[in-house]
Parts: sequence; C-alpha cells; structure tokens
Amino acid sequence: MLFIDNQGIHDPRINLAIEEFVLRHLPMDGESYLLFYINEPSIIIGKHQNTVEEINAEYVKENHLHVVRRLSGGGAVYHDLGNLNFSFLTKDDGQSFHNFRKFTEPMTEALRDMGVEAQLSGRNDLQVGEQKISGNAQFSTRGRMFSHGTLMFDSELDNVHSALKANPEKFKSKSTKSVRSRVANISEFMNEKLTMDEFRDHILRHIFKVEPNEVPEYKLTEEDWKKIHEISEERYRNWDWNYGQSPEYNVKHAKKFPVGIIDLRMDVKNGRIEEITIFGDFFGVGDASEVAALLRGKRYEESEIRAALEGVDLKHYFGNIETEDFVGLVFLQD
Repeated sequence: MLFIDNQGIHDPRINLAIEEFVLRHLPMDGESYLLFYINEPSIIIGKHQNTVEEINAEYVKENHLHVVRRLSGGGAVYHDLGNLNFSFLTKDDGQSFHNFRKFTEPMTEALRDMGVEAQLSGRNDLQVGEQKISGNAQFSTRGRMFSHGTLMFDSELDNVHSALKANPEKFKSKSTKSVRSRVANISEFMNEKLTMDEFRDHILRHIFKVEPNEVPEYKLTEEDWKKIHEISEERYRNWDWNYGQSPEYNVKHAKKFPVGIIDLRMDVKNGRIEEITIFGDFFGVGDASEVAALLRGKRYEESEIRAALEGVDLKHYFGNIETEDFVGLVFLQD
C-alpha cells in the first residue's frame, strides 16, 4: 500500500477530486492507496441525498461553509479542521463492498493503541461506548472501490448540530437522541494530549509499521494535479452536482431499513408516475437513478411496479433489501 500526501490542502472540492482521481486513474493491479485529508468547515453530502433537506441553509450561508456532494452513499457529515478523513482505495474483489470492518479495523486498532476503546457499531459507525467518533462510506466502480471515513479528533461538535438537519426517520429507534448527544471527539477519550499532526502520525506509524517519514508514497505528478483540478471544476464545484434538481412531487414515502433510509419522491398524475427521485443514506454499487428510470411513466399500481422491477437485483442498488420491501415502500400507507 502507498500513502498519498495531499500537500496540506483543506479545500474539500480538491480533496474529493484527489480521491476520485486516484480511484479512476492510478494503477491498482497489486497496489492500493491510503489518502488522508482535513477539510475546512464543510458539509459533505451523501450521493443519494437531497441536499436542501440535509443542511441548515441559513447557518451554511452565515458561516460560509462549503457544501459538496461525494461519490459514496450514506449520510451528510460535518467536517472541520479537527476532523481527520481517511480513504482506502483498492481493487473491488467482490467481497469488500459493505465490509466496513475490513477497512475500519486498522483505525480501531490504532485508536486502541492510544487508549481509545473504539469499535465498529451498526452499519458503518465507529463508537466509543454509545458515542460516535467516526462515520464511514463506500463507493465502487469498474472493479475499483474506496472505503472512506471520518475521525472526529477535535471537531467543533456544536457546529455539527447547527449545520445539519436531523432526519426524524434516523432517530426513531434511538429514543430521539440528538445529533450532538450521539457524537464525541476522540481526544476526549485519550489519556495523552496530542496535536492533530501527532495523531495523524501515530495512525500512519501503526498502519505502515515504520516512522512517518519512511512511509512508502505515491507522489502526485504535475499532470496528476492538472487532472485533479479538472475533476474539481467539473464535479465538486458544480452546483448541479452538489445541490441538483429535486422534482416537484405529490407523494413522499420514506422508511428506515437495515440498509439505511430510502426516501421516494413521486409526482403521480392521472394514475402514472410522471417523475420519481430516490433519496437516502443507503450504500449500493449501482446508481439508484437507474431504478427510478424503470418506474418513470409506469401506472401507479402494484402489478405494474412489480413487472417493471422483475429481474432487477435491488441489492445492487440499495444493499440487502428485498423487492417486497421496496414495493411496500412505493405504496406505503401514511
């Protein structure tokens, strides 16, 4: 495995472009990569989420936060200079997608070595006791994938609550705990006070088993950086990508499944689904818009929806969900 130095860049629109560049363009035959980055105050939106419903727009404007959509699924997260982000980029061997333990274990081991009793909890969180210290997400394309996550080392946790809107579906089974009460900084659980640089170096030392200045690296070339800036401009600085257009709708059905929240917005007129968009914080290999395309224009009746989905592997798009569950959501009774 090779480490990639992002040269201390804190702009999420560049850092996510670095990640995408590595995923799509660097050789991965027998090689994998680790990327660290720290973003200035930002909200990073999951691929399938409805941005305007995830953020506190007034707070974002007043505090000049970046709002950037990432390639991976999952939920919206707040980043700041007290949050260390990691990304493992590797070949998709067909066994690793959804296997969060494989990629979080190096981090939990490093944290335990610092006296922080972290463990993987639920779908994709690292927790100490009942408090979340890390969220993780994955993306796969053309036989390559990344698994990335946050390490909340010394973030401004009150800003997490202020910047994000809590989806009530997410907390139905959590006794309506607030975002703020569920998250904590790693530094709170450490016996020794470390700077962010020292924290980062400790993790590098643990993973590579050498001193940080001896870690094997892939050094980004001038040509690489040119491509990275092109990706940043075309995607991560693009309003359509970050916010997108949400169709008008007169039917909204949302439900939390073990795979995450699936939120359907449909504009049903004269008994047909004229427009449909699928939002949520689920993880899937396929793009959920392909499922929406299959239903667009269909009669809003169960037999036609079932026929449209016949032979479709919904697990490819949403994770471990059955067709029966999805059809039930389309016709959910409020």
